[in-house]
Amino acid sequence: MELLYNFPLISSLVAIFFAQFVKVPIQYIVSRKLDWSLITSTGGMPSSHSAAVTALTTGVALDQGINSSLFAVSTIFAIITMFDATGVRRHAGEQATVLNQLVIDFNTFVEEAKVWPKKPEQEKQKKLKELLGHQPIEVFFGGLTGILISLVLYYFFY
Repeated sequence: MELLYNFPLISSLVAIFFAQFVKVPIQYIVSRKLDWSLITSTGGMPSSHSAAVTALTTGVALDQGINSSLFAVSTIFAIITMFDATGVRRHAGEQATVLNQLVIDFNTFVEEAKVWPKKPEQEKQKKLKELLGHQPIEVFFGGLTGILISLVLYYFFY
C-alpha cells in the first residue's frame, strides 16, 4: 500500500496516461481524423516520455527537495531522456521514412520486372515505425505537461 503514497511515481504515471490520451483530441483538431491508436503509439504531441520524466523530477523536488541527491539524479535522467527524444529517436524515425520509401520503390521495380507472386499485400512488405521521436516543440510541451500534472496532483491530492 505504500506504493500508492509514492508521489513522484504516481505523478509520473498520471502524466504518461494524460499525455498519451490527449494526443487523440490534439490530432483530431489538427487533421479532423479520430485515431485511437495514438493512445498506445510513440511520437506525437505532447511527448509522454518528457511528461513522465518532468513529472517525476517535479515530484521528487516537491517530495525530497531540490537539494537532494535524488533530485539531481532525476534531473539528469530527464535531460538525457528529453535529449534522446529529439535526437536519436527522431533521426531513427526519419531513417525509417527513407527505408519505407526504398521498400516501396523496390516493390514497384520488382512488379515491373516480373509478375509478383499472388500473396496478400501484408506479407509483401512490412513498414517500419516512422513516428519514433519528437520535434523539439513536442518535447517542450511534454515537459510542461509533466510539470503541471505533478504540481496539480501535489497541491490538490497530497
